[in-house]
Amino acid sequence: MSFFTAENLVKHFGGLAAVNGVSFEVKKGEIFGLIGPNGSGKTTIFNMVSGFFKPTSGAVHFNGKRVDGLKPHKINRLGIARTFQIVKPLKRLTVEENVLAAAFSKESSMRSARESAVKTLEFCGLLNSKDAIAGGLTIGSRKRLEIARALATKPELILLDETFAGLNPSEQDEAIALIRKINESGVTIIIVEHIMKVMMSICGRMHVINFGQTVMEGTPSEVAAHPAVIEAYLGEPGDA
Repeated sequence: MSFFTAENLVKHFGGLAAVNGVSFEVKKGEIFGLIGPNGSGKTTIFNMVSGFFKPTSGAVHFNGKRVDGLKPHKINRLGIARTFQIVKPLKRLTVEENVLAAAFSKESSMRSARESAVKTLEFCGLLNSKDAIAGGLTIGSRKRLEIARALATKPELILLDETFAGLNPSEQDEAIALIRKINESGVTIIIVEHIMKVMMSICGRMHVINFGQTVMEGTPSEVAAHPAVIEAYLGEPGDA
């Protein structure tokens, strides 16, 4: 039984095919990258996988179950969590309260939810900030809180959407360490990211799309050397 498969995903918005026949498989325990230029369809794929969009056609299977078309909370309960490109914490609540709210998706009592939230905050390096108001956090801490909220739902698979956007180099290094730690804890990761240095350092395989269609799939070194990827994603060879 495959852990996760996206099969011939298509999404139309009116006459526009934002995603047009994309297929890929992710093995349990992988860090799998999904890359492509802006507007290539990456976040649309995440929205279909997580239930925010229903595919025009195609299918998503997770742990032997077809999940495309289900509501987001049902997909989350099955074990898929996601972060968002634009992070929107519950600004007037504390860091702990934000994670506590997410923990209730799997916990049935305040005590167990609070214990889960505290463990998640400690895991993500946010325990010392648990009483801070979320709206006052730096972008780096907001990104970390976004990951903590997703992890509090105890996923088997987490979709990370541009976790590194807006981070300085030291924050990027900290985020890389956290993502590796999450993966080592047994969580499979699909990551969308534009910073190629990051993707090359953490992904085992990458799937490249452009104009909503697959360009290629391979290891980071194979992707970096592929002429179509260089043209579509990195620019024409020799471009400044």
